[in-house]
Amino acid sequence: MSTPYPFTAIVGQDDLRLGLLLNAVSPAVGGVLVRGEKGTAKSTAVRALAALVPEVSVVPGCRFSCDPVSPDPACPDGPHAEAAGVSRAARTVELPVGASEDRLVGALDIERALSEGVKAFEPGLLADAHRGILYVDEVNLLHDHLVDLLLDAAAMGASYVEREGVSVRHAARFLLVGTMNPEEGELRPQLLDRFGLTVEVAASRDTDERVEVVRRRLAYDDDPEGFAARWSGEESALRERIAAARALLPRVVLSDGVLRQIAATCAAFEVDGMRADIVMARTATALAAWAGREEVTADDVRQAALLALPHRRRRNPFDAPGLDEDKLDQTLDEAGPQENNDDDQPDPDPDGDGDDDGGGGGGGVPPQADGDRTPPQGEGGSDSDAPSGAPEGSPDAPGRSTGAEQRPVASAEPFRTKMLSVPGLGEGAAGRRSRARTEHGRTTGARRPQGALTKLHLAATVQAAAPHQRARGRSGRGLVVRRDDLRQATREGREGNLVLFVVDASGSMAARQRMSAVKGAVLSLLLDAYQRRDKVGLVTFRGKEAEVVLPPTSSVDAAASRLESLPTGGRTPLAAGLLKAHDVLRIERLRDPSRRPLLVVVTDGRATGGPEPVALAGRAGRLHRSEGTASVVVDCESGYVRLGLAGELARELGGTAVTLDELRADSIAGLVKDVTAAGRAA
Repeated sequence: MSTPYPFTAIVGQDDLRLGLLLNAVSPAVGGVLVRGEKGTAKSTAVRALAALVPEVSVVPGCRFSCDPVSPDPACPDGPHAEAAGVSRAARTVELPVGASEDRLVGALDIERALSEGVKAFEPGLLADAHRGILYVDEVNLLHDHLVDLLLDAAAMGASYVEREGVSVRHAARFLLVGTMNPEEGELRPQLLDRFGLTVEVAASRDTDERVEVVRRRLAYDDDPEGFAARWSGEESALRERIAAARALLPRVVLSDGVLRQIAATCAAFEVDGMRADIVMARTATALAAWAGREEVTADDVRQAALLALPHRRRRNPFDAPGLDEDKLDQTLDEAGPQENNDDDQPDPDPDGDGDDDGGGGGGGVPPQADGDRTPPQGEGGSDSDAPSGAPEGSPDAPGRSTGAEQRPVASAEPFRTKMLSVPGLGEGAAGRRSRARTEHGRTTGARRPQGALTKLHLAATVQAAAPHQRARGRSGRGLVVRRDDLRQATREGREGNLVLFVVDASGSMAARQRMSAVKGAVLSLLLDAYQRRDKVGLVTFRGKEAEVVLPPTSSVDAAASRLESLPTGGRTPLAAGLLKAHDVLRIERLRDPSRRPLLVVVTDGRATGGPEPVALAGRAGRLHRSEGTASVVVDCESGYVRLGLAGELARELGGTAVTLDELRADSIAGLVKDVTAAGRAA
């Protein structure tokens, strides 16, 4: 819409509005990442911010928004003669998730460069966003090659375009704002660290607030201009406050005591590098200026930590974001200013016995909290609920199939797994698992361009043009190249796959220690899928049926949480699980034909329930094999007597069977390097 929704009309979302306003006051803060569920005004707030950012002065006619006071000496449109600048509104440039590399960094006219020797450059979105806002909606879905370009520009403040000996460089300093829904997958750690602040947003549960949101939105949709006019006074006041805070910012004092609190906080939460310290200092300074103060306080530091550290603290990918606020308050108190008056110091020996009592009752190391204590063997925390000598399947064994649902078992620690890949060559979404034809990667050949030329294969182009030089009347001064001679480079990289887990949750898998190891293995595979940019799905089977616990998604966090709460017990309907997986894959092939599936079946292979359960499971396995689905069976069978049923299932699937121990990347070298199943080549 031409009239944006007013920023001051947004209901609630205090953290979101504060994070955006702090960046408007001090762009050096480094942008903000907004995480939250759909429909929480993320995009609305970002687009509304543009109307509040002060105007910028630019060199007239410069396509790269050079500042007339200090123009870029290397500007492609330069050198700029001294002239009065013109003011315009700061731009908010939106980067679509599906944008091409040329659209982001700019494009060179390859035909003119080869045939005429002219270095003609068309600026991209990075040039448009210089000295403005670059907004990426659904930033977690951005392709890796675009993320790499953003990282380079954010780190160097400039964009470099280099192709076939032609080089262009221009300034690209922008405020990076991203929004994302965590349910659709996480963001690469390198890009995550480039956002100065992060905020979590959620829809209000307060009835009155929700009513007011609906009332205002309906009024805006009916008459955008009239609605904006009613809020023009509040918008003008907020714009003036931002300008006043910007003017006050250079005078704000950041004392040594405050710097110590910032450093102690970053150290306490084990953040990597020094960027967090710098961002916290800039954020605390902006908070003071926003409040109209010339000195940073401890409250500013605390608020800065809540905005700048949650996405930087060291955590596992499946850990919930956020900070421990009790730990934060304790750290700030300990690092705060200390009194030097000896009269106020506590007596180290209050009882006068000559000992400082440092290791006694009140001092020394505090006792562990009950939740942190690891119980020794034999106490209530033991996983052993039955005699240790009871064989698997006996009446006393903890995993005996009784039909009753058992409590969920916590998973073991995840580990680094072996590489599992889909054979053949695909053309799916960018990732890191299987070979694929991509726009980025190593060059493997050349072909005639189909549409716009993006990646020129120079040697193949020269080779195609060379035989026709005499007929074209070559004068000896250069190579005559025509459009028909141009060749597109074909490249090979990696793609992300759809990894569908089919997990046996029956009674035969329910032994406490055994199921803990199984969950740890699946969690390890989920972690591997997260790192390789895969989509994941989770099907479980137990009792009489199979269930799609998690439809295919890019959020491995959701899969991990479902796995932790997975109940066990009952019979083993293995065929039902495989058939349910077949239905899921059939639907996903219709939705995304280019994303190739990898089926990971986690079971001991013991099929029970119904007539001929083993034979029925074999037929279900052959159904997957007939459709070329690559598969791996993780054999969870244990004990002295092993039936080898998981291996039989792997043969029916046309895949590979690995044990839990062999799944580890540090086990026997070379045992499982690739999936040898005959995959469906793209």
